[in-house]
Amino acid sequence: MTDSDLTDQDPPGRVAFLVFDELTLLDLSGPLEVFHLAGALGHPYQTVLVSPRGGTVTASNGVALAGTVAPADTGPLDTLVIAGADHLSGRGPDRELLAAARDLTARARRVATVCSGAFVPAALGLLDGRRATTHWRHAAALARRHPEVRVEPDALHVRDGRFHTSAGISAGIDLALALVEADHGADTARGIARELVVFMRRPGGQSQFSTAAATPPAGGELLRAVTEAVLADPAAEHGLPAMAATAAVSTRHLSRLFRAELGATPARWVERVRLDRAQQLLLDGHSVTSAARRSGLGSDESLRRAFAHHLGTTPSDYRRRFGTAQLPPR
Repeated sequence: MTDSDLTDQDPPGRVAFLVFDELTLLDLSGPLEVFHLAGALGHPYQTVLVSPRGGTVTASNGVALAGTVAPADTGPLDTLVIAGADHLSGRGPDRELLAAARDLTARARRVATVCSGAFVPAALGLLDGRRATTHWRHAAALARRHPEVRVEPDALHVRDGRFHTSAGISAGIDLALALVEADHGADTARGIARELVVFMRRPGGQSQFSTAAATPPAGGELLRAVTEAVLADPAAEHGLPAMAATAAVSTRHLSRLFRAELGATPARWVERVRLDRAQQLLLDGHSVTSAARRSGLGSDESLRRAFAHHLGTTPSDYRRRFGTAQLPPR
């Protein structure tokens, strides 16, 4: 199977999930539920659990998955999804798993991995020269063990040719939504996301982290109140004097608290929050001018400077690349 075979295929239908002992269950159950719900919206997929020997496999949390089939009994398939497990980044995939993956990937139109599942096609040399991602905790090990792979440690999911790789756990849902969107359009993917009560528009190249998510709870009520106010309305007045007045402390004391607890100056932290908001506004269809104003960054030029400094791109390029859940072909 080559990248050129991506075109002129029959409609997608059969999705095989490669599972094995000690897999992370959510790496399987999240994407599996996405494909299942597509059927309720009129786009059914046939799903099958495949393991190296067939039979029962046991996830890392002790849940047994019965009735898996061996690769030889899988039948035709369109998409292969390889789940992750912590041991894949440690001792690596065993020979039986690699043999099963080699057989299945040769027959699949596209191959997707969740979390450390990327170590499986990487061990087969299938990701050599390609962009790929995995859970941030395993990214260094993937790059070290497979230097031919162009690891993107901060991306949620990456497409390179027929290979799709995703970050850990919940990012598998984002990847599955992108696959469904590629097959059946954005409306179907949005409908599934609403049913799952998840955030639809997390594009593949979006960071695995945001300023809000990466901000630890402030140690005291004082700083917590200030940061929550910024996160709730980034476009409001959040200069140092205004924030210090809200907290009823001196500007010097507030600056010390930010550095001690958040590792940044107040101005730099606020800028990152506003940049997060501007990114989402652009993905929601706002113009550069509107995103700059509504995020609190102010002018088009301020927005461009923030994008260049923190993301190494322009607002327009960011929106063109990540404006839908799916990624453009390489």
